[in-house]
Amino acid sequence: MLVRDFDFDLPPALIAQEPAADRSGARLLHLPRAIGPAVHSTIAALPSLLQPGDLLVVNNTRVFPARLIGHRVPSGGAVECLLIARLDGEHHPDERWEALVHPGQKLKPGSRIVFEGAVTLHGEILERRFFGRRTVRLWTAEGISVLDAIERIGHIPLPPYIKRDDGAADRERYQTVFAQRSGSIAAPTAGLHFSAPLVAALNEREVTVVEITLHVGYGTFQPVRAEHVEDHRVEPERYEISQATADSINAALGQGRRVIAVGTTTTRTLEAVAGEHDGRLVAGSGTTGLFIYPGFEFSVIAGLLTNFHLPQSSLLMLVCAFAGRERVLAAYREAISQGYRFYSYGDAMLIL
Repeated sequence: MLVRDFDFDLPPALIAQEPAADRSGARLLHLPRAIGPAVHSTIAALPSLLQPGDLLVVNNTRVFPARLIGHRVPSGGAVECLLIARLDGEHHPDERWEALVHPGQKLKPGSRIVFEGAVTLHGEILERRFFGRRTVRLWTAEGISVLDAIERIGHIPLPPYIKRDDGAADRERYQTVFAQRSGSIAAPTAGLHFSAPLVAALNEREVTVVEITLHVGYGTFQPVRAEHVEDHRVEPERYEISQATADSINAALGQGRRVIAVGTTTTRTLEAVAGEHDGRLVAGSGTTGLFIYPGFEFSVIAGLLTNFHLPQSSLLMLVCAFAGRERVLAAYREAISQGYRFYSYGDAMLIL
């Protein structure tokens, strides 16, 4: 299966640079999974598109301000650092992180960096890694933890296709209303459409909402570099499923009620865990690098709410696995012709 078979042309003007003024103000393309035409709707109409007894599963991860802006010591040259994953334990006095650093060529092992703001965070490049990554040691000298310093001076890591600097409003708007567990460098964007009134309307409709955690890593931005889909690998990401959520999902499956995933991150978590436990959800934590592409057999989800994804991306391949490549790409062409907004701050698609 060729990666180029998942390509499409998108006018740059349709790449959303700002979120909708109202969380539930986005448009919604409702695509029947098997047959039938796409129907144009809105996120606010979601409760009417679902059935009493449906179970929505959302991702409650929280984006942390993983983008640090500082300067080299002693030259003063500008440095930008995107923290990808912490390599040490939570209570380690210094912290080693995997990071992307710019300008990478100039920052060799031993280079020192300072990130300043309300507090000061110090850094040292320890080693080079694959695909331009570095291992960075971070520490403070002000009696606060590294994580606290990052929260105070870091920037929200907006995706690279948003061609503007992050603003104060992004700290709140690039989080879902479910966000609780810090650890992601990108938002589970399908969840950005939910507001408290929409959740209340779902409850009134007798649609149950339960939460899992999957911390979104750099793989969400990572291009598929292989020529053949089967040769791509998804980087492992950390997940956690509570006993209450596992019980709710298993009960719904046992009773024949629909389980609907909000987002590709939720989908991957549910299907990965169920795939290791005979189609059942089991409480616990771990990592998953499950890559879902056409040919995958779904055992949990009967529906998917998701945003519109990048061409040739692993996320688009997951959506095509669920509803069929030709059907999904035809829906994308319909969305483009109707001026839908694409990507993280864009509009949404519901596949049922």
